[in-house]
Amino acid sequence: MGLRRENLKMVGKLGVITLGMFGFGYALVPVYNAICEMTGINVLALAEREVPGARPTLPVNTQVDRTRSITVEFDANARGPWQFKPAVRSLQVHPGELTTVMYEFQNVQNRTMAAQAIPSYAPKQSAAHFNKLECFCFNQYTLAAGEKKAWPVAFVIDPKLPKDVTTITLSYTFFEVGGKVPAAPEGHLPQASAVPAASLPGAV
Repeated sequence: MGLRRENLKMVGKLGVITLGMFGFGYALVPVYNAICEMTGINVLALAEREVPGARPTLPVNTQVDRTRSITVEFDANARGPWQFKPAVRSLQVHPGELTTVMYEFQNVQNRTMAAQAIPSYAPKQSAAHFNKLECFCFNQYTLAAGEKKAWPVAFVIDPKLPKDVTTITLSYTFFEVGGKVPAAPEGHLPQASAVPAASLPGAV
């Protein structure tokens, strides 16, 4: 009986300690918030507070040059019986600003095919300042008959781009893998016969 009584006492003590630890941890949150409010340390951002009428704010990218706007035009050349086009024809971007554009592709043949893209730039000196962070041109893709794909191109234009360059054309040539690989085309502006932007889904 004595041993059982000692065990019950020990269980009771452990239960009290557990409840005390839980209560202490629960109380830490309001105590921590009160200390932050009084000291001004680690004050929550306005976007994280429930303030009526407050608008979420995002950290400012100090590398973005908002004093300049560059027109980026997107072009596509399909070497073969398939459809390949940008979702938009052009965008206005600031140097240093991360931008993403989608390219759409469909294999309209009745067979599976493997293909890859080659990029080119105009004017040529813009190539050194056009930094792609994500691009489908890095890989070969296999598409089944009739299969559709949409691939992103994420890029940043270096703020060191010469001031006299106000328009950059990014052009892709999409070709089937297995035959002779065509040379990268010279950078050029889209031809007048190109599909108008209004006819593309999501065009702006």
